[in-house]
Amino acid sequence: MKVSVVKNVLAANDRIAADNRELFDKNKVYVINLMSSPGAGKTSLVERTILALRDKYKIGVIEGDIQDTYDADRIAKLEIPVVQINTGGACHIDGNMIREALPTFDLSKTDLLIVENVGNLVCPAEFKIGENVKIMLLSTPEGADKPAKYPLMFQESAALLINKIDLMPYVDFDLKKAKRDALSLHKDLKIFEVSCKTAAGLDAWIAWITQRIDAFKKSRV
Repeated sequence: MKVSVVKNVLAANDRIAADNRELFDKNKVYVINLMSSPGAGKTSLVERTILALRDKYKIGVIEGDIQDTYDADRIAKLEIPVVQINTGGACHIDGNMIREALPTFDLSKTDLLIVENVGNLVCPAEFKIGENVKIMLLSTPEGADKPAKYPLMFQESAALLINKIDLMPYVDFDLKKAKRDALSLHKDLKIFEVSCKTAAGLDAWIAWITQRIDAFKKSRV
């Protein structure tokens, strides 16, 4: 019975996510679903990405948290349209939450929508929201065992950013193991070694995501 209920929930969510995707495609909006554990550096990556791309694209952000508006307030300081989704205890953002947030944005004037999902290494990977791409952030203080422990998120993501590489001299993080285990789950996973604090490695990330956005927009002409 429990398995059937879960399947029904996911199927219903998939239908809503497909409707979201249709709306995004119609308006040529590229959507990033950014996922990680709490404290990995998602908001810092969003800030860095906005600063790098806001002269090229019109950007909107959806911030997901269990409660509070701290991250949305940070993004608002960059003068970017942003809406906060407080899940009230749910460990993820789902398609319906995104649908309800969309009237905040003028999608006809949005090129890139970044969704910062709730900090969690399990649930966000299970729920589609209508995104073009899932992106995973793993920070070095978390340890290199995360791909083995939480495989679905790595399997679902198109790219993995290993963040806080500036802390490598001070933490026990086996970079080779993390990359090897992640690639064993998804052989085409694009991996970037970055520091959102120092900006190390972020140029490669920005170049990669820019290429993806531009290719999407050309495909919608």
